[in-house]
Amino acid sequence: MSINIAIVPVAGQGTSVLPLTKSQPKEMLAVGRKPVVQYVVEELARSGIERILFITSNGKSSIEAHFDIDEQLIQYLRETGREPNLAELDYERQNIEYFYTRQRRQLGLGHAVLCAQPLIGREPAVVALGDSIIGRNGDSRIVQRMISAFETQHADAVIAIEEVAADQVNQYGIVTAANPDGEFLMLTGAVEKPALDSAPSNLSIAARYVFNSTVYDALQRVEPDTNGLIQLTDAIELLIQDGAKVIGVKLGNQTKRYDIGGFDSYFKTFIDFALTDPEFGATLREHVQTILTSNESEG
Repeated sequence: MSINIAIVPVAGQGTSVLPLTKSQPKEMLAVGRKPVVQYVVEELARSGIERILFITSNGKSSIEAHFDIDEQLIQYLRETGREPNLAELDYERQNIEYFYTRQRRQLGLGHAVLCAQPLIGREPAVVALGDSIIGRNGDSRIVQRMISAFETQHADAVIAIEEVAADQVNQYGIVTAANPDGEFLMLTGAVEKPALDSAPSNLSIAARYVFNSTVYDALQRVEPDTNGLIQLTDAIELLIQDGAKVIGVKLGNQTKRYDIGGFDSYFKTFIDFALTDPEFGATLREHVQTILTSNESEG
């Protein structure tokens, strides 16, 4: 594939899941057996990505440490007869180069992506949000499909799309399409978190993007929102207004997005992954069923 670099923004403060994130990044919260961001990186690796640029901020050093090769830990596991645990560190040796740069001010997702421009230059890149897992255990092939669409359709941008319930549209960037049932959606508009009664559709942006370098010009022209943030969705709208070819690719009916946006979504995601764990899922399901049965009898 011609695109082998991804921008992974991980600079957000994670205030929606305090106090969990007071001293650790939201992207490092455990989901099943792995931190959130590891699922994202493994998904990108399976999609042919060989370079990842993390956009970080203060307090995110544990992300860097997580993807370092820890020779001392490896040696300790060998010396203490814990060789089977070495398999859990295989992700350290993926064929990926990691780079890190800071978003020094919290000015929104769009600004975080703009921080990548001096390092990315005019090279097209994937953008994958570091707090969103696509597919159970991050097994989606959506990035591969998006890169293919970017190349075969000669697009300027490709956006992952998921249909959401009408009462959830105010939580996401929402797009409109000239052909909402097509294989490749021709996007005609994008708006960030519209009010429930004014949302133009239920097609939400699903945490994965492919852009050529025109996105940086659009981001530089975006007006900050009422909170002073530069929104990536607003840059997509500018690209559409400029006549750029912006395509949407749906996740598919069998692919779910797991956003770690708050405690409700985090709890549900952890439970979903834990209940399907190949080793402990069956006994955990029995345990949960026992609790539910006990609560019903007490009620």
